[in-house]
Amino acid sequence: MSADPSGLPLKGLGLPGGASLLRGLARLGVHSVGDLLLYLPRRYEDRRAITPVAELVGGSPATVRVRVVDVRVEKTWRRGVQRTIATLADESGVVEAIWYGRRFIERRLHPGAEIVASGRVKAIGWRAQLEAPEFSALEGGESVNAGRIVPIYRLTKGVTALSLRAAVRQLIDQFGAELTDPLPAGVRTRHELMPLAGALTEAHWPSEFEQRDAALRRLAFDELLAVQLSLVRRRRRRAKGAARSIKVPQRDRAEIEEAIRRGLRREGASTPAPLWTSDQSAAIDAILTDLAAGEPMLRLLQGDVGTGKTAVALVAAAAAARAGLQCAMLAPTELLARQHAATAGKLFAPLGIRVDLLVGSSSAAERRNVRAAAADGSTALLIGTHALFSEATQFASLGLVIVDEQHRFGVEERAQLTAKGEGEPHLLLMTATPIPRTIAQLLYADVASSELRELPAGRQPIRTAIRSSAELDRLWSFVVSEAGAGRGTFVVVPRIGDEDPGEEPSGETGGDALEAAGEAGVVEQAKRIAAAAPGLNVGVVHGRQSTAVRSGVMDGFTRGEVDIVVGTTVVEVGVDVPRASVMVIMSADRFGLATLHQLRGRVGRGGSEGWCVLVSDSEDEVARARLEAIESTRDGFLLAERDVELRGEGDVLGTDQSGLPPLRVAALSRAEDRALAVVARAEAERLLDSIGRPLPASRPLIESYLRGWPTAVLLSREG
Repeated sequence: MSADPSGLPLKGLGLPGGASLLRGLARLGVHSVGDLLLYLPRRYEDRRAITPVAELVGGSPATVRVRVVDVRVEKTWRRGVQRTIATLADESGVVEAIWYGRRFIERRLHPGAEIVASGRVKAIGWRAQLEAPEFSALEGGESVNAGRIVPIYRLTKGVTALSLRAAVRQLIDQFGAELTDPLPAGVRTRHELMPLAGALTEAHWPSEFEQRDAALRRLAFDELLAVQLSLVRRRRRRAKGAARSIKVPQRDRAEIEEAIRRGLRREGASTPAPLWTSDQSAAIDAILTDLAAGEPMLRLLQGDVGTGKTAVALVAAAAAARAGLQCAMLAPTELLARQHAATAGKLFAPLGIRVDLLVGSSSAAERRNVRAAAADGSTALLIGTHALFSEATQFASLGLVIVDEQHRFGVEERAQLTAKGEGEPHLLLMTATPIPRTIAQLLYADVASSELRELPAGRQPIRTAIRSSAELDRLWSFVVSEAGAGRGTFVVVPRIGDEDPGEEPSGETGGDALEAAGEAGVVEQAKRIAAAAPGLNVGVVHGRQSTAVRSGVMDGFTRGEVDIVVGTTVVEVGVDVPRASVMVIMSADRFGLATLHQLRGRVGRGGSEGWCVLVSDSEDEVARARLEAIESTRDGFLLAERDVELRGEGDVLGTDQSGLPPLRVAALSRAEDRALAVVARAEAERLLDSIGRPLPASRPLIESYLRGWPTAVLLSREG
């Protein structure tokens, strides 16, 4: 048998549930012993208390220890569906248990058998009834599915609760003692952490809830240590790299800033705008200081919607150009890339800095010309989307990489672009989705950060209101009045159309229900609005359109030829239409806080008052809490903290794209886990410092943790 059983495939181990269980587990991404041991319960039920049948109360879960009196199968009014009814009894009374469509129950229950059953109690008149209870036969007076704290797992087709529990129990009994604990005894003792085998046992089959908490704390420490080792190592490697120093003389800086200030001045403004907000000035100072140093810059520029991140980034790009180096600017969408290119081209023309655009829809001739200019150094700033990753795109002297909406790109993608540089290019990451401070301090401790919170002069605060679908007529009347004043309206819906089931809400919501909830697709919603606002020109934009069609609609909206744009979240990031004053978000409860805040920031950019209307009929508490949070504050940083509380950090950070291992146990929204992450970071620094010293366990420990967590068990993705 292998010394480390974690990598053994499940097939051939004789697990209960057989081939059906293995197929179901494969759909869940569970293939090996390690995978299954780390497939942790999503919750637990305390089934230690046995309730006498006579004391069952409707509406509550209960566990009974009973004898099977009778089992029968009956037809129901639904065609082809039968129900199995078991009569169960103890010394206090008799109760019926009912299962629908589960004929296998009849084969597993036999009159006279002693079982423990757990399920929800339903009151039928004066009688109590158990609804589809889980049950297991008493073996030696003990059950693995009742009479104890029982794990509740996420299931799928072919994976039943009973078979999954039995399979996990078998693996723990068979392999638990053979697992190699990757944490040295000294680390475990120092932080009062359980041994690995005990932690896995208690995480699946807790003897007490206190023991479960201790087990999950150990596993949370393992994954946090894996994250922190990866971050500390990345910081140290980058610090050792060589980067070209970019020093900007004061005269050049003044010229760059003045050109950008003049270019950003809104048409029709009677007085020049202030040069920068204090936040922008501080960010520019920090970036230029980083660029002048000999170490490669790694800075995150966080800016709330409309705070002027692009202008700050363009100062850095111009500084690189004046130093004879090239800059690549990566955008997540073609629409945003084109907008950045148009803005940069206008601002940099007086400075003699050449700007080029490279996107997927560029013609073959355009791609050839742009790539040739980048390769011979003629292009100082190349702006593009994923086309920048192509091997055909090369640079003469790439010294700075700017990544806009950095959370939308994976670590490997960013690495492909920086690898095109001369030595180690400076890297500026931008995001309009602020990372909560409590998380940034832990997971982005290796990245310098600048924050933009102040709005530039002329930006008006956006008024936000929640409305129901019953108030739409009044809303469309307001939109008509705004159009009469020369202002435009965005209407965002959550899905393209009925023909696109992939964009419908999860669950079993049918088309009629979608219509009733106001969730018409883009085209249908545009027709409704056109009927409610006759005389207005309504345009449609969504991700399935060609770039030319989408750009045509947006250009018409910018010029005032289109009054209302109905679209999906393709308008979420980077769309800058100064005449837009109203943002209507249909079924707003379907969107996360970050998206709602981004969409709100698309209006009120031209000096007039902006409105954001959140249309929702949802009564879900979490959904309402999100909407009320958006309505009550315009601070994106506060909203980021609230988003973590409501959704969890995994959804907010996008761990798949950030390159961080997904947090399965630790939750940085919990204060105790944030404290544990601080401890893990200190251990990561100590372990990396110990390499080369007489601590023989350090190097294999570090290498295994960087493969995933807990290292000897989970052979996971690269951290």
